[in-house]
Amino acid sequence: MSNTPTTRLTVDRDACVGIGQCEVLEPDAFEVDDDGVAVALGPLPVDRARIVVERCPSGAISIVES
Repeated sequence: MSNTPTTRLTVDRDACVGIGQCEVLEPDAFEVDDDGVAVALGPLPVDRARIVVERCPSGAISIVES
């Protein structure tokens, strides 16, 4: 079992423009739904989550603080 810390992500549906950059970067953690909006599917290692947040062109993805 990995000791890599993970975090959950959330997508602001109103801000998402559906480009799908998140799905390209992390296909197991995101998908663009039938409405053209990204959906977070599961947690990611913190370092990878930060990359997805930084690369979201609309700024719609954020880390869920616990």
